Amino acid sequence: MINQQIDKNESSGSIASSAKFKALLKNNGALVALIVLLIINAIFTPHFFAMQTFYINMTQVAPIAIVAIGMCLVIASGNGGIDISVGSVLALAGALAPMVFMSEFGLNNPGIAIALAIVLPLLVATSCGLFNGFLVGHYRIQPMIATLILFISGRGIAQLLTNGDIQTFNNDFFQYLGTGRLFGIPIQAVILIIIALFVSWIIKTSKFGRYLLAVGGNDKAAFLCGLPTFKVKLIAYGFCGFCAGMAGLFTTAMNSASDANTAGLLMELDGISAAVVGGTVMMGGKAPVIGAVIGALVIQMMTYTLLANGISDSAAMIAKAAIIIGAIYLQLKNKQKH
Repeated sequence: MINQQIDKNESSGSIASSAKFKALLKNNGALVALIVLLIINAIFTPHFFAMQTFYINMTQVAPIAIVAIGMCLVIASGNGGIDISVGSVLALAGALAPMVFMSEFGLNNPGIAIALAIVLPLLVATSCGLFNGFLVGHYRIQPMIATLILFISGRGIAQLLTNGDIQTFNNDFFQYLGTGRLFGIPIQAVILIIIALFVSWIIKTSKFGRYLLAVGGNDKAAFLCGLPTFKVKLIAYGFCGFCAGMAGLFTTAMNSASDANTAGLLMELDGISAAVVGGTVMMGGKAPVIGAVIGALVIQMMTYTLLANGISDSAAMIAKAAIIIGAIYLQLKNKQKH
């Protein structure tokens, strides 16, 4: 009788452990995928743990990750929230920066010009996001349509400003944003970590965070309860524009050039992919900011793993699509269970 009870307890413990393990995988799928990719690279990829490899991966993932944070908030705001203009806004911000410090005013006032070359593009990018948020929140235009305006015109404005030419420059202070290091860590990654932690803290502790999740969960109910749904969407889209602008500064500084024709191409897809892989629910109401950053790392590591082992970039794009399909499938499966 005692042995039967022991076996029963062991069986119950095994079931409970299995349930906990499944819950861990469900809630931390992106993190598990990242760990698996790191293990695979540690075994099969030469020089994976070299500092140069770390530096390359972090500088490449930083623009994607910061756009993913902004996209995470936009998607969380609900009502089909999405921003497909981030790539064009990135190109616009990236084009504006060198125009400032390479102008006659910039050459004569280098200190002021560098500060202005950072602040002005971020203000313009944030204004672009606010414009999107105004259309979505005030006029109730579908986000895909509302952000399509700047998706088309944003890059066109950048091309007009630069005459479609590549702007090359040599400015140590501005280039530090793209090539600088702090204690061996790329300055882009440092800024990304600060923004991610701050935004995550805002979502978890502030009134705005609670409003965002409530509006994203049920837009109409939140409005009837007196929540400022318009302001919430305005802030979410405005911040997404800011993130695209920051990514534009990173990209331009890293390349020591701005190219309005190619900068930010497909960035909207990478940002959406990273957010979804990181656990952002496409129906809204959930904003896992740190998850979005991990999702960006997963996508970057998947691309790096394939390319480092001689697999073409085309295959890497197919792998990205497969990851997105898997993430959406898990979301739908979890929704059916609830």
